[in-house]
Amino acid sequence: MKSHQTAQTMKPATAAKKLGVYLPATPAAFQEGVVSRQELDELQADPPMWLQELRRNGPHPRPVVAAKLGVSISGLARGGVTEPLTTEQIEALKQDRPEWLEKERATQAEVRKEAARIKQRNAERAESAEQPGRRRS
Repeated sequence: MKSHQTAQTMKPATAAKKLGVYLPATPAAFQEGVVSRQELDELQADPPMWLQELRRNGPHPRPVVAAKLGVSISGLARGGVTEPLTTEQIEALKQDRPEWLEKERATQAEVRKEAARIKQRNAERAESAEQPGRRRS
């Protein structure tokens, strides 16, 4: 048995996903190596200039684009957005307010509303189940 632990590492794609950046836009050294858990923690705690720049201006991966636009990743696809976008492109979409974006934002709002309703209902059920002597409905 080994008495010491080896550093846990991850592929660059996994690290990029955890950092919220688009892998092809990262430096070659980042793309070609492996990233240890400690290196990832250091990147998150004290991001280098390239990481700050990517987070600020992009290009951003689809999950980040979807979050910035207030839609789902599926909603992006339905709207025809399949490529990473820069912050400037995202802001232009917000200003232009295309019909698909408005529709997807409305859909996302309904999804959030329904999720909140279900969460509330489940909390009420759990509360009533904890109280002895109350009848469940």
